[in-house]
Amino acid sequence: MKVVFVHGACVRDGSWWWHRTVALLEERGVASVAPALPSCGETGRSAGADGPGLPEDVAAVRQVLREDDEPTVLVAHSYGGIVTAEAAAGFGSVRHVLLVSSYLPEVGQSLSEFGDGGPAPFLDVDPDAGTFGVRPELLVSTFLQDCDPDVQAQASQHLARQSLQVTHQPVGAAAWQQVPSTYLVCTKDRGTPPRLQREFARRAGSVVELDTGHHPFLSQPAAVRDLVLSL
Repeated sequence: MKVVFVHGACVRDGSWWWHRTVALLEERGVASVAPALPSCGETGRSAGADGPGLPEDVAAVRQVLREDDEPTVLVAHSYGGIVTAEAAAGFGSVRHVLLVSSYLPEVGQSLSEFGDGGPAPFLDVDPDAGTFGVRPELLVSTFLQDCDPDVQAQASQHLARQSLQVTHQPVGAAAWQQVPSTYLVCTKDRGTPPRLQREFARRAGSVVELDTGHHPFLSQPAAVRDLVLSL
């Protein structure tokens, strides 16, 4: 099989965010790929009001899935669940979707409908520019508190401004309704509270909990590897 990793919001260089888990999978002979998401400015077009949005992100993941018909596990993190809901639709090669502190939208739902009733304090939103991003000074304390110091030090170099429009663009499919799915609840996540994750997870086929922050593939890569290999 192969693994396709879909990263979350406001970051770039997906291969870096997944690299610790990728290395462990490679040791077991499992190949993987992390598509670049255009809405994060990863493909040459700048994020913004006139920049790429959710449709372009979906297209980028679908392009990777079209490359072959090898049995595939899709691993989606946070906002990546929004992308994957539509991107995985119609691909018989996708045998399982693993959602990490993520979202399972119904057709017609958007990211904005999964909030907690107010603006997230760790986000910097610029309506005029049409972008949003993580406040660098809150990155570690909110998302990486349980990661190694070297990971914490490098992470800020892989942040990105993202097109704000992705928060309101609805998905056109809900692949998790047809494809077996597992939700990984991150019980020490300070970005997406565990109580919200457990609400989202009710839509998944199965649920696993791990005592980790928002990025378990960086803080506990062996646990994530083992979960992926079990699917």
